[in-house]
Amino acid sequence: MIVSRSPVGEIATALAANGLILRGGFNFCDDEAAPAAGSAAPAKSVLLVGQAGAAPWPHFQRWLERQSARIVNPLDTWSCEVIGAVAQEFGARAVSPSDRPYLPFQQWAMRAEGVKPSPLGILMHPQYGLWHAYRGALLFEEEVSLPEAHAANHLCDTCVERPCLKSCPVDAYSGQGFAHEACLDHVRGPRGAPCRSGGCLDRSACPYGAEYRYPADVQAFHMAAFAAL
Repeated sequence: MIVSRSPVGEIATALAANGLILRGGFNFCDDEAAPAAGSAAPAKSVLLVGQAGAAPWPHFQRWLERQSARIVNPLDTWSCEVIGAVAQEFGARAVSPSDRPYLPFQQWAMRAEGVKPSPLGILMHPQYGLWHAYRGALLFEEEVSLPEAHAANHLCDTCVERPCLKSCPVDAYSGQGFAHEACLDHVRGPRGAPCRSGGCLDRSACPYGAEYRYPADVQAFHMAAFAAL
């Protein structure tokens, strides 16, 4: 059944206290192999949680300053802590993109928001461009009343120049996929300083959602995590 009172508005308010937002959701079909909710029973609904731009960064930084020991994956740890508290408040189970075995977050996102992958593999959002992320999800034991998702305008379809495929010094992105080792070698090497300090050059070359572009220190943080610097 569908719950009589949708908690979506209250959940959005709770997440906003840490700069996070709801990124859509959907109800699983009866024949789907949905992950478990709070009990052993398969979840009936999922709400995705994420960010637009770098809104969570000040909240994360304040949290990080209070930690007494070095944390291996601090942003994941913070996200799990924040989203987990919201899940507990609203009777949901919190899951993360870093959970093993991996959950199909990208497929969930395309279903929840109607977005599609860019040439870089990052999902292109019609408002945020490439400057957004999914930090977790809330799984519910009952169906949640949700608006129907509609296909989003895919900005990559109208982009002729494709600057996102022309800015990387080692052509890490191509029709053959992502050259992971070539990218890592470059970022870690002497010519990779611009990437280390300001983030992926291909990603920054995308003209869409520029007002949501992560500041240089945020991009440097993510690049350091990617390259294990």
